[in-house]
Amino acid sequence: MRYLTILRHTKSSPSLPMGLDFDRVLSGRGRRQCKQLHAWAMDPEALGAYGPVVALVSSAARTRETFHRSFDHTDWIVAHEFRKSLYSGSREVTGEDLLDELIEFDTVSTSLLIVGHNPSMHELALLLASEAPESLRSHGYELGGAYVFELSDGERITHRRYELVARFVPD
Repeated sequence: MRYLTILRHTKSSPSLPMGLDFDRVLSGRGRRQCKQLHAWAMDPEALGAYGPVVALVSSAARTRETFHRSFDHTDWIVAHEFRKSLYSGSREVTGEDLLDELIEFDTVSTSLLIVGHNPSMHELALLLASEAPESLRSHGYELGGAYVFELSDGERITHRRYELVARFVPD
């Protein structure tokens, strides 16, 4: 069985007066959330059970930092690619856009991880969920939230519904 984990970046710092949104880094809370994600990725009974993965990551500073702080020095990640096309700064990126990126990226040989931003991550999760949990439908997509979907072995991810099999949300 293969899996797709959809991860929203952890808590970021506010924008600086003349700074770009793209360059925002994580806050103290965001760095603490990454420690929880790291522990779960190292645990074969938690998030670690759904890998190893190849990762598609937005190239914005806060998503790259979330990715590195959460998964560096783990066996959970076997390869990764940063893409600016996952960032909504210069154009609106929808859940459908993210799914198209995943379809193109999918090697069909391993599980997948995508790390990005709201609202597109929320849209992607709702687009793929055969049955979305009430928390996702009514409260949105939590910072640092990782939702894991079961994919079919040997089949490319596509425009269809998948079973949500796990959820990990750091404090």
